[in-house]
Amino acid sequence: MHVLILGGTTEARRLAELLAAGPFPVPRVTTSLAGRVSAPRTPPGEARVGGFGGAGGLAAWLREHAVDLLVDATHPFAGTITRNAAHAAATAGVPLLVLRRPGWRRTEGDLWHDAGSLAEAAALLPALAARRVFLTTGRMGLAAFAPLTDPWFLVRSVDAPGEPAPPRMEVLLDRGPFTLAGERELLRRHRIDVLVTKDSGGAATAPKLTAAREAGLPVIVVRRPPVPGGVPVVTEPEAAARWIAETPAGGRPHG
Repeated sequence: MHVLILGGTTEARRLAELLAAGPFPVPRVTTSLAGRVSAPRTPPGEARVGGFGGAGGLAAWLREHAVDLLVDATHPFAGTITRNAAHAAATAGVPLLVLRRPGWRRTEGDLWHDAGSLAEAAALLPALAARRVFLTTGRMGLAAFAPLTDPWFLVRSVDAPGEPAPPRMEVLLDRGPFTLAGERELLRRHRIDVLVTKDSGGAATAPKLTAAREAGLPVIVVRRPPVPGGVPVVTEPEAAARWIAETPAGGRPHG
């Protein structure tokens, strides 16, 4: 059996580990990394870096490399990749599973403002009288905030962002997991008055939400794009491994 994991997340790496040496061994596992991070953490098994050229290119790769099962374990906001995966899997006749960590849940005391996109998040900032913004939406979406000339932005990302970007900003290059003590100090030191984040979920970057709640700061939370209809979704790598063990490969029973 050959399983292709569309990866780049902690969950994708954990799934590759389970398939390599866990209770659900698979003879061949390939993890595909988009290549947007300069020093990705290579998972067990085979790895490839770079895109496929859209849904058609992915479908061709599935056929050429005799992929039996496809798992989309990309970031919850990799909406284009997920749509391409659904189309490619249907075209190639390969069963598809989406592995997504659960989203964050609002807690008593949270001052959350929902946004449907980065553009909506940027439009909310003037209404909140934002002056010093902690922006944790990644380096790829800064263009949405580039027209805002009044607020100062602290932008945290793994790699340095490019243009266009807000004219008044400081870049903090860092990778989670982050601690609550560290997030408290960061908000205090930079005098942050608004936090902007995507609903990425997971524990690695959640402490910023607790720190913002403790400080009474408003948080703009960008909602996730939906998963294509009819595609099964699980939230844990262990559940994905069980699905792989139980799902006929390309319509064929295992073995």
